[in-house]
Amino acid sequence: MLTPGRSLALHAESGRELPRVDAFADLYAAGVRPRHGEVIMVAGRSGTQKSGFALFWVAQMNLPCLYFSADMSAFTASSRLASMATRDTTEMVEAGMAEGGTYRQGYLDALAGSRITFSFGSPITWQQVDEEMEAYIELWDAYPELIVFDNLMDFQNAESDYTEQMAVMQGCTELARDTGATVMILHHASDKAWEAKTSPWTPPSRAQVKGGLSEKPELALSVALDPTSMAYHVACIKQRMGPSDPTGQRYTTMLCEPEYTRFRRAEPRRSVQAAAQPGAQGEWTPTRVLLGS
Repeated sequence: MLTPGRSLALHAESGRELPRVDAFADLYAAGVRPRHGEVIMVAGRSGTQKSGFALFWVAQMNLPCLYFSADMSAFTASSRLASMATRDTTEMVEAGMAEGGTYRQGYLDALAGSRITFSFGSPITWQQVDEEMEAYIELWDAYPELIVFDNLMDFQNAESDYTEQMAVMQGCTELARDTGATVMILHHASDKAWEAKTSPWTPPSRAQVKGGLSEKPELALSVALDPTSMAYHVACIKQRMGPSDPTGQRYTTMLCEPEYTRFRRAEPRRSVQAAAQPGAQGEWTPTRVLLGS
């Protein structure tokens, strides 16, 4: 049920660009425009900090968010947010919370402005989603502006069932349409593809996203992490209302700071250039690429 106010506001923001995040400046410069009311997919191979990337993005936008996670515990998620806010490592946060006193209070104060509501548990079920949405509306008399699912294959029966995965994507589309919220869903790319072995630090192509499900959202980003340099490459492999490169060969680069669950613009800042191919281990050339150019 909707109050008149919620009915009026439901789609008022639909289609408008989401708040910009400073660390993503080069991604925006490449023509990527995440929007309210879209389904957004973030896909990557194992170990590429997808959860950290999504959590950082959501926290920096600071929109009302309902975040479903089957991969993180409540303490892990909250520790990462506190680390992000204070620039203390997650180990320092955990030690400070155990110490108590002013240390604990400092971290609690750092989280006071967070607008993220978490729902934990595996598998994720649509019954759980319905119950959490009802509770959220009961508390705030509004829908969340962001709904995050971490990740698609943690939905009940979706780990290996393609039909169920398609049903999840359809459910996400209907959820975005019915609530006006941006729905962000994380998904895996193949670790067994030839490209995963020969170019492991290059973002996966659209064809490498498991089940071909990157075709369904309005915006699909693929990510890759070079663990030797902490270079974090982000490619736009699908965008309904802007440029994209389904091969994933054109990408922008930022730097990942996993100990703080933070991302920042890569230095030095260079002009637009052709996408750099990974060289020998430990070598990396920053890229600034116009997608679709």
